[in-house]
Amino acid sequence: MRFLPLALSAAALAVVLVPVVPAQAAALPAVQFMKIYYNSPGSPDNGANSSLNGEWAQLKNTTRKAISLKGWTLRDKTSASDHVYTFGAFTLGAGKTVTVRTGKGTDTSTIRYWGRSGGTFAYIWNQAADTGYIRNPSGKLIDSCSYNSSRVESVNCL
Repeated sequence: MRFLPLALSAAALAVVLVPVVPAQAAALPAVQFMKIYYNSPGSPDNGANSSLNGEWAQLKNTTRKAISLKGWTLRDKTSASDHVYTFGAFTLGAGKTVTVRTGKGTDTSTIRYWGRSGGTFAYIWNQAADTGYIRNPSGKLIDSCSYNSSRVESVNCL
């Protein structure tokens, strides 16, 4: 009987030391930012298409099912309406990534183009600090990624 209090104390201590992780902290967003490349090679320049396409955001489907991104939006922190990319008919495969480039080009299953042109004001991602947002068609925030450095050209969002 003299070991019972010791056993109960050990059991109580074990319960106290078990880490508690909220369910939402363990879950990844269905679509998340992988990387934002915000300081394209050669910039600042006159906004040539090759330089515009040198800045991009890469998104990943973290689920085991394909997700239709029709109506989903990608944007930066500015409130300018022309800084919103809206996905048309596009399905992102399970575990796959898609890169959204700022300039013009031909869309593929792995690369989409914002279609921007018009010089230096066509860039989306600020070179020193910005935040990217992914929202589903109902406007719910799915993921965001921020950076605050002009010393590097990109940010890994994971």
